[in-house]
Amino acid sequence: MRARKRVLAALLAGVTTVAVATPAVAQERGPRFAGDPTALVDTSIGNNGDGTTFPGATTPFGMVQLSPDTQLKKYASYDYAQDTILGFSHTHLSGVGCQTMGTFRFMPTTGAVTTSDPAQYGAKFSHANETRQPGYYGVKLDDGITAELTATQRTGQHRYTYPAGAAENVLIEVGEANGYTYAGDVHVVGDDTVEGWVEGGNFCWETQKERYKIFFSAHFDRKFTGFGTWTDSTLTAGKRDASLGSQRTGAWLSFDPTRNGQVGVSVGVSYTSIDGARLNRTAEQPKSFDRARNAAHDTWLDELNRMRVAGGTTADQRTYYSALYRSLLHPSVGSDVDGSYRGFDDRVHRSRDTYYQMFSLWDTYRSQNQLVALLHPDKAADMTKSVLKIYSDGGWLPRWALANGETNVMSGDPVTPWVVDNYRRGLLDDRTARQLFDALWRNATEVPADQSIFRGRDGNPSYVQNGWIGYQDVLGYTFGDTRQAGSATLEYALGDCALATMAQGLGYADKAKTLRGRCDDFANLWDRSVTSHGFTGFPRARAADGTFVGDADPAQSVGFHEGTPWQYQWLAQQDPATLFGLMGGAGQAEQRLDTFFDMPLLLTDPAKAASESWVHGAYDYHNNFAFNPNNEPDLHAPWMYAWTGAPWKTSAVLRAARTLFTDTPYGMPGNDDLGTISSWLVFGMTGIFEAQPGSGTYLLSTPMFEKVEIRPAGGRRIEIEAPGASASKFQYTKDVQIGHHDYDRSWISHADLLRAGEIRFELSGTPTNWGTRSTPPGV
Repeated sequence: MRARKRVLAALLAGVTTVAVATPAVAQERGPRFAGDPTALVDTSIGNNGDGTTFPGATTPFGMVQLSPDTQLKKYASYDYAQDTILGFSHTHLSGVGCQTMGTFRFMPTTGAVTTSDPAQYGAKFSHANETRQPGYYGVKLDDGITAELTATQRTGQHRYTYPAGAAENVLIEVGEANGYTYAGDVHVVGDDTVEGWVEGGNFCWETQKERYKIFFSAHFDRKFTGFGTWTDSTLTAGKRDASLGSQRTGAWLSFDPTRNGQVGVSVGVSYTSIDGARLNRTAEQPKSFDRARNAAHDTWLDELNRMRVAGGTTADQRTYYSALYRSLLHPSVGSDVDGSYRGFDDRVHRSRDTYYQMFSLWDTYRSQNQLVALLHPDKAADMTKSVLKIYSDGGWLPRWALANGETNVMSGDPVTPWVVDNYRRGLLDDRTARQLFDALWRNATEVPADQSIFRGRDGNPSYVQNGWIGYQDVLGYTFGDTRQAGSATLEYALGDCALATMAQGLGYADKAKTLRGRCDDFANLWDRSVTSHGFTGFPRARAADGTFVGDADPAQSVGFHEGTPWQYQWLAQQDPATLFGLMGGAGQAEQRLDTFFDMPLLLTDPAKAASESWVHGAYDYHNNFAFNPNNEPDLHAPWMYAWTGAPWKTSAVLRAARTLFTDTPYGMPGNDDLGTISSWLVFGMTGIFEAQPGSGTYLLSTPMFEKVEIRPAGGRRIEIEAPGASASKFQYTKDVQIGHHDYDRSWISHADLLRAGEIRFELSGTPTNWGTRSTPPGV
């Protein structure tokens, strides 16, 4: 390795950047980029009880996710193991571990309409008769009907083709959804339109029930020859209006079977009103189904080309592009075409910027937010402003915001590093940044009033006073921070440390000092008497009086949310030096990591280590001391080797993790959580990852593709080259060049990455000492 003489700031001064342009195949060297990466996306990956993704049609960050339902009251409504489709509903969340959404389910049928029970009118199907593409879903049902779906940002487009001579009906279920529903109406308007609304809520079955309303307006391209509505099991022909009873309400429409055998319907959706749904439908109504399908394809083509790869096997590329696709589904547009949106005060407001909703922050602050900010800084800015609107309208910042309701699901303080990351990237104007800081400061120092729909940082009373959250098991509530006092304390400390950098940047020195003093509050949980697998000292939840609570075994999880102290001990990445000091030094920390990942086995059989030594069940959070790649708390752990002086081991771990992801319906090892696990995989395969949320600093690892090209919206192209790179064998970084200059740091700032132009990796088949001369900074 040649001696380095310049730091990156100096290097970049001589780097020539390249303006974004349509790539020309003739200029490519080595492996070629895919001509149409949408053909490499399989939307069925994760369509099972673990991944909980959906296969249907949507656009990037779209309001509508039009997808088939095979079951109700179960995650994303679609289970690949099922063989009956109950209908096609318009709203889904990708990868959540709780039942929700699945509203306004349309189902084409033949024969007489005699039941409102989806179990009776559902149709058998075969996966061999499905077509799944970004922005399109089609299936030929066993009853002979072909159903096709596509979408615009705020509408779902259906096309049904019936067997010749068969009766032609469309059933619309409004009251029954994948999640809980509490009220709703349906109206047959004239002879070609149906409209309605439903109220949903009770996400994850919590006692604090959020509520949201969603509206639709459906226009058919043919006139009805008959119609009716139902409430529960009572069907009334010719009746135009119905309201939700104890279970269901809906309408059916019949069409003349002597016509062309095809029925099309355009469905506008809105969270403000039926008028808003009608406005969205008329504004985005395509001239034909095929034009809508082509437009959706072109949109996804542009998205996937923003971070395209070359090299690797077809399976590698299918796995990668499918993950990139899933990473760009949420947050979802929440405002109508005129800027109207429903706020957290249940009033309709108007926004000049696009308003987004569906913020699964506990998940997405660790990886997905960074990917969106890299590829779409403009959208990331609007998403951050949307969080400020939630605060302005509702009075507090969210933790897990579903439509215009706060679910209070999960624990900790995810909104802070999520916002700070976008601030550190320079995406916020000064006024917005200061308003958000005020909201974050209040969140970090106070708690909402008892009557608020928000729980906020409900562990603040003891945390602010003592430096840890006093453990208390609140009966009937799963997600309170006092019940998850151990892990929530770690999350608070990470959030406060990130917020300190924002305070300093805005000139709030006193507040920065206060927050900086909380960076190492994770140390307050350290129990030096605990020993496990030959290592002494682990985090442990404390009561308000300071006594440790629960079992001393760090493979147990009292006070830790969806994980154990073994997995959570690494959630102090804002200050690895202090963390490693508690562990006995960097050498001891590295040995812990080796045990955590089962490094001896990993280096001889990576697939076996990943599938047998690591946690392998999507919901197997507890009673384990090994790495859990299926869930969020320890996703950053592979990169902790950068601070132990062995960054080559990060690349080894990531290649082992790659074996858990396949291009099959069972290719997701855990809940995708609105793109979190998928974006983690995208970063891991391309060789960059922000292990310290809120820092704006990426750590480098050995890429798994020979070429990666990143095209941020409005920015310049970044080219990463790693000749000979492969995901299927151990490879390590021997040297890195930026431009034509050597670079020996294992990290790079977001700003410097955007200016880098070309980054070239030289690889080795054996471990190297690249990146060991210095360690990355803390937050």
